[in-house]
Amino acid sequence: MELQYRFRTKPFVHQKKALEESWSRDSFAYFMEMGTGKSKVLIDNICLLFLTNKIKGALVVAPKGVYRNWKVEQLPAHMSPLIEDYDVYDWNPVDTIKEKKRRNDFLYKDGNKFKIFLMNVEAFSSVKGKKIADKFLQLYPAMFAIDESTTIKNPKAARTKSIMKLGTLARYRRILTGSPVTRSPLDLFSQCYFLDPKHLQQPSYWSFKNKYCVMETGYAADYTFQKVLGYQRLSDLTGLLNNFSFRVKKDECLDLPPKTFVTREVQMNKKQEDAYLQMQALQIARLDSGEETTAVAKLTMMLRLHQIACGFLVTDDDGIVDLHDEKGMIPRLETLMDCLDEIDGKVIIWANYRHNIEHIVKAITKKYDNHSIVESFYGGTKDKERVDIIEKFKDPKSELQYLVANPKTGGYGLNLTVSKTIIYYSNNYDLEVRIQSEDRIHRYGQDQKTLYIDLQCVGTVDEHIIANLVGKVKISNKVLNEQYREWIKVLKKS
Repeated sequence: MELQYRFRTKPFVHQKKALEESWSRDSFAYFMEMGTGKSKVLIDNICLLFLTNKIKGALVVAPKGVYRNWKVEQLPAHMSPLIEDYDVYDWNPVDTIKEKKRRNDFLYKDGNKFKIFLMNVEAFSSVKGKKIADKFLQLYPAMFAIDESTTIKNPKAARTKSIMKLGTLARYRRILTGSPVTRSPLDLFSQCYFLDPKHLQQPSYWSFKNKYCVMETGYAADYTFQKVLGYQRLSDLTGLLNNFSFRVKKDECLDLPPKTFVTREVQMNKKQEDAYLQMQALQIARLDSGEETTAVAKLTMMLRLHQIACGFLVTDDDGIVDLHDEKGMIPRLETLMDCLDEIDGKVIIWANYRHNIEHIVKAITKKYDNHSIVESFYGGTKDKERVDIIEKFKDPKSELQYLVANPKTGGYGLNLTVSKTIIYYSNNYDLEVRIQSEDRIHRYGQDQKTLYIDLQCVGTVDEHIIANLVGKVKISNKVLNEQYREWIKVLKKS
């Protein structure tokens, strides 16, 4: 890479290598595990193309819980200081006068300014989302990048079809994911086809399937169908991928820090938001009335708000109102399932509430159609069962891949270095519990870099709790320091 370029943050060896191999290519795949810094590589790639007058804009597409992180975290952290001024628009489907003006200013004002358009992948299922993405790509020579590209692995999905069609309008295309194959090699087709239909040397999904799958004709009622029995020629497929991709795993990156923390933003559904606002208004009224509120009472109210953000409401008589939808899902749980698609190996999921643990286990079992792949571990688990579960989880040959546990129960005294990834579905307010639960995988015997993913519900006390726990600050200290009103008044009606 013989050109002058200034990094805002110094790249690791593997990041620099990925950039050198890819930056001027028309299409490229960053198959880099979560925590290895693929977002930084993409941003440096975008900056290089802009500085060499090859693009005037970038369209970055990511899942709902990720795409706004690019604006508030990734871009400020990694944009080259050589680009002093750039314009960022994060997709918002609303059609208020204010939003339309913001959208039009981004598209048509200051056309010489570098434009970065951030969209959630779900927007491409809508006419409005496709239309504005099309307009952006028509107006500006651009890079089109898909972060966590397994979200377009289904070639039949409307959003996948839209993205593949729009991809032809972009001068450069990139995909980013830690695990491009989450279920079968067939996951690769639409991701790679988006980059360039020629990459896999197959003109259609069906020809790709016929080449790499072992098929058998099945019979049902009055029709026949083709059933996949297994896979073939996978070494040939690997050879093709090597021509346009860079692959790195966390355990190969010797210069990475020992712990990597990632935050995934989630939203609340309508039932959660209504319950949260009612509970919030009740407590604000108590504060405004001058009613004395003890630290214990404040922490209890925070607990109630946090439970709502996690999908349930505890009533005055200790009953539980479930705020999940008819499919047993909330956005938080959907984001967890998306995370699991991105991660290889055994994963510990810490969940603070039994209600959540039960929903998580059901969702994983249903998605993977396998009762042996997940186990729960909480206060109600018998001692004998606990021993059996932990031994099975620690066995590398066991099918048990996901341990869903309460950190108060499983977060102490266990050596779980068989895993390198922890997801905090929800957090406990106790700093000691957080530290202890982190260290289940970060201890003697762990020879891989560890990754911690916090699911953070936007606009709720969740944001403050996670920020302070990760920063190793006791929640109770913050509450007693008169910051309680600020914490509970985050969410407002739009």
